[in-house]
Amino acid sequence: MSAALPTSGREWHLVARPHGWPKAEDFALREAPVTAPGEGRVLVRNLYFSVDPYMRGRMNDVKSYTPPFELDRPMDGGAVGEVIASNAEGLAVGDHVLHGLGWREYAEFPAERAVKVDASLAPLSAYLGVLGMTGLTAYAGLFDVASFKEGDAVFVSGAAGAVGSQVGQMARIKGASRVIGSAGSDEKVKLLVEEYGFDAAFNYHDGPVAEQLRAAAPDGIDVYFDNVGGEHLEAAISSLNLHGRVTVCGMIAQYNATEPTPGPRNLALVIGKRLRIQGMLVGDHAALQPQFVQEVAGWLASGELKYRETFVEGIENGFDAFLGLLRGENTGKMIVSLA
Repeated sequence: MSAALPTSGREWHLVARPHGWPKAEDFALREAPVTAPGEGRVLVRNLYFSVDPYMRGRMNDVKSYTPPFELDRPMDGGAVGEVIASNAEGLAVGDHVLHGLGWREYAEFPAERAVKVDASLAPLSAYLGVLGMTGLTAYAGLFDVASFKEGDAVFVSGAAGAVGSQVGQMARIKGASRVIGSAGSDEKVKLLVEEYGFDAAFNYHDGPVAEQLRAAAPDGIDVYFDNVGGEHLEAAISSLNLHGRVTVCGMIAQYNATEPTPGPRNLALVIGKRLRIQGMLVGDHAALQPQFVQEVAGWLASGELKYRETFVEGIENGFDAFLGLLRGENTGKMIVSLA
């Protein structure tokens, strides 16, 4: 056991269920006691935690694939930290671990819920993004769910985000005939083409998505990776070729909607084109993890795969980081740094 442990730390609680866009008064940053770890448990000082779009859904009190956040309890999510006290075999003070108790400065939990990570392979924050859940989401969604094959033309929405930017690059590395991305600013469009190697990209604010997609992919697309839903999904259905595949990963365009959002009006095209539209949750693809880490670590080392992170400093800015994510203020993975 380590000496002189902190007696308290701060953690974010959800105090009211947001209606539409989350507001500051729906959240509270509170002091909580820090305890020494019990038998088989560890105490971790968090260095980074992740804010992700799926967390918006967990703020609603509805039955879903993941339980809602409880009111007046600490929220959770991906985090990387340093073990500062251990009462468990296999984890020592000074080890770095990935775990699921983010949104707080200190976390005490069973050691089996920690995954040791290697700071020499990649920066620790990368285990929340490119080498973590977002990277695996891109990898599994493209190769497993969308059955990507060499020569496919691929369209990605939300393409400058943490998942989308990886999808486009992975498709390029694996021999896509064409990779097209959409994003919400001219700066992000430039990044997609100049840094990530997309063949074409457009700003969806510049005009109807369907028209811009047709211009960017005159021969149609074979795979659509959907992070946005709404108008983007409708446009993709129009541009998909025979036997096209869609991975539905997220629908951020409607996460804060207070009224039902219209579905694609051209779903009848699914029949004639024999399209496959499949939703995905990264938890279903845990078996791919070893293969994913090995392959992606290689692409990172060779410089073939690039990634961006947007850091917000300080736990007190956790809510602002989350709101910024929903507004698209991040490029790549949005991370709160406590380091």
